[in-house]
Amino acid sequence: MGSLKNKIVSADEAVAILQDGDMVAVSGFVGIGTPDELILALARRFESGAGPHGLGLMFAAAPGDGKERGLNRLALPGLVRRVVGGHWALVPKLGAMAVEGLIEAYNLPLGVVSHLYREIAAHTPGHITKVGLRTFVDPRLEGGKLNAVTHEDLVSVVELGGESWLHYKAFPINVALIRGTTADPAGNITMEREALTLDNLAAAMAAKNSGGFVIAQVERLAEAGSLNPREVQVPGVLVDCVVLSQPENHRQTYGTPYNHAFTGRQRVPLDRIAPMALDARKVIARRCAFELPPGGVVNLGIGMPEGVAAVAAEERVLKYLTLTAEPGVIGGLPQGGLDFGAALNPAAVLHQNQQFDFYDGGGLDLACLGLAQCDAEGNVNVSRFGKRLAGAGGFINISQNAKSLVFAGTFTADGLKVAVEDGGIRILTEGRSRKFIAAVEQVTFSGAYAAERGQPVLYVTERCVFRRTRAGMELVEVAPGVDIARDILGQMGFAPIVQDPKPMDPRLFREAVMALEPWLLGLSLSERISYDPERNILFSNLEGFQVRTIDDVELVRREYERACQEIGRKVHLIANYDGFEIDPTVSDAYFSAIAYLENRYYETASRYTTSAFLRLKLGASLASRDLAPHVFETKAEAQARNTAQSVPLKPRPGLSQPDRSQPPKEPLDA
Repeated sequence: MGSLKNKIVSADEAVAILQDGDMVAVSGFVGIGTPDELILALARRFESGAGPHGLGLMFAAAPGDGKERGLNRLALPGLVRRVVGGHWALVPKLGAMAVEGLIEAYNLPLGVVSHLYREIAAHTPGHITKVGLRTFVDPRLEGGKLNAVTHEDLVSVVELGGESWLHYKAFPINVALIRGTTADPAGNITMEREALTLDNLAAAMAAKNSGGFVIAQVERLAEAGSLNPREVQVPGVLVDCVVLSQPENHRQTYGTPYNHAFTGRQRVPLDRIAPMALDARKVIARRCAFELPPGGVVNLGIGMPEGVAAVAAEERVLKYLTLTAEPGVIGGLPQGGLDFGAALNPAAVLHQNQQFDFYDGGGLDLACLGLAQCDAEGNVNVSRFGKRLAGAGGFINISQNAKSLVFAGTFTADGLKVAVEDGGIRILTEGRSRKFIAAVEQVTFSGAYAAERGQPVLYVTERCVFRRTRAGMELVEVAPGVDIARDILGQMGFAPIVQDPKPMDPRLFREAVMALEPWLLGLSLSERISYDPERNILFSNLEGFQVRTIDDVELVRREYERACQEIGRKVHLIANYDGFEIDPTVSDAYFSAIAYLENRYYETASRYTTSAFLRLKLGASLASRDLAPHVFETKAEAQARNTAQSVPLKPRPGLSQPDRSQPPKEPLDA
């Protein structure tokens, strides 16, 4: 490209590099990292008659908005000859060309496409993996080909160590179109304002090592030598052209112009997410939430599974999980819609191919994915329905390798209306389209393969739950109010195993929160109380405990009174209030109950929390009820107070020493 200064060029100058027949790798996950300035310039050049013709396109996650933006702009007759894509739903104009046989087209697992960039860069024969076995990608089924004009085999079965594997063929990449935030004249690219890093580095290496070109779109330029080398994601030695984008063609996502919380440069509160309305979607999300593994790593798919994050937030259990998204997000709260792929407050953002290393190796404790079609074998189709091409995306990688799997979706579709009533559900209008059919149109997930490998799989709907056992699809739960013969078996295309299904939990169908935390943790209130008889200390673990209703207040009073009565003498209380939450509407009732317990059963009481705000709040509430406002910062301080109980403690500033002569308060009449 000549001197360094020539790396900064116009979009039209950059795309003039492309030649007829080039294979072009395009970055982007929905609108994140999608180089729209370059795509627009390429479409403009072709429509002017300057070419190029017969391009190949390669992408992992469809860079598009489901309408006009992204690669939809390149769905022009003669411009594209072949497409190798992971997810197709958001590039419907290209998808229509594939379904109609106007172009050669392949649908490979998103993670496989992501890994192929590395294999191409390293000049290996391709990617070898078990991902895709027994699905439509397996050459013994469809080989990932989307139409009859697609002839070349990109996938083959190989035997290694007595086991079957899939080999995905590598091929040269002539041009890579990538996107970053800042570039210097040497072409070094940083990505500080991008929500994801995706496969930009691997794709750039693949193109460069194929003897091709790399064009980078950025939103700003920096002086030579001014970029922090640790922030450079794609070094200038890999970049041939840098194009400064117009702001409207460089949004952080198609849904959001820019959000600091997507980059980790600012954190926003996650406890203010509005609760979902109580409908079929929430019922399904709630039932899926019962499968969440405390301390585990979870992937939530697009669509129906997105509600699981909202339920987890409402139930205050997000702190016990690490949610992830396939383009590289670890932690935080993954987003949906046109923000899908980004996350609020991520703990880390990996390269997409690294995330799939983790996924493919079994790093996910649970995956919750969408359910479009399911058949008698437990096979699931989310990729193709007649002439509608959605593509597999990361579904195959995730579903085949998660330790535990839940599919989520309504039982029928197109017009389904239900009434979620107190403790149950009633079908008002049945959906016109059945989801549980005799045979799926395309196998995106193999139920038999999962059963052979011992992978636990649930299929959750608003009215029932199935489990894939070695014997087949078994009906294991039924919602109260649902007639099995009429509402389940009568709406299916196959007969499941029906032995003794149990009722779905009635909490799923009620407005009140489900108290999911103690259920997930296996920690009832009684299990939060322990007694040391040698020191006569009653330990109370209220960490993360929530008091929201008058019933919660009465539960606290009852359990602590029971424990103290069993001990038979006054005790020294040490209580952990870290993460404790109380609804202001029941605060007075709660502290009245605490006053009753303390006056009747405690010799001394010490409480602690690391939250300065909560220490102040608890201290003030205790003092207002003539209780010692000793709320400490650490457990050690609280224990020291008990060992030195005869030593008067200095009151905290702003809080008066209580008058201990007041008569004890009576228990709350709840």
